[in-house]
Amino acid sequence: MFERFTEEARWVVVHAQEEARDLRSERIEPVHLLLALTRDPGRGGTTLRGAGVEPDRLREALSRRALDADALAAVGIDLDAVRSAAEAAFGPGALDRGKPVPTGHLPFSDECKRVLEQTLRYVTRTQQKRIDSGHVLVGLLAVADPAVTRLLQQLGTDPDSLREQAAA
Repeated sequence: MFERFTEEARWVVVHAQEEARDLRSERIEPVHLLLALTRDPGRGGTTLRGAGVEPDRLREALSRRALDADALAAVGIDLDAVRSAAEAAFGPGALDRGKPVPTGHLPFSDECKRVLEQTLRYVTRTQQKRIDSGHVLVGLLAVADPAVTRLLQQLGTDPDSLREQAAA
């Protein structure tokens, strides 16, 4: 399947691995593909940024989700204040430290494999020969990974509308 990938689609997969490593994940998850797609100069990235899904906004939403700001707020903890204090005392990303950065090749999670399967199905169904980053975005949105869906909704983006735009 990867032989059908354009340079931009390969770029997305390589950068998804980097995103996973940066977030200290042992596998490439759909959210890592989403992060890589926001930086993609091709069709997938252009579609996301056009819908307001910018890399910095997505990273911020992801970091808030990781610490579950709403759950902490329910018990009187202001996550933004905690993060600011920790970063003022220990430097940027202080709350993100601890786990070692994985090295070597990172495998795809089962959910990420489903994204790639959906991507290939879409390209086959539409009788296209090459897979570009826009096709990867269609596959990502077809899987409807709960973390990806939640992040998109947090950013004010409707995943269903975005899927229609990406498939157009």
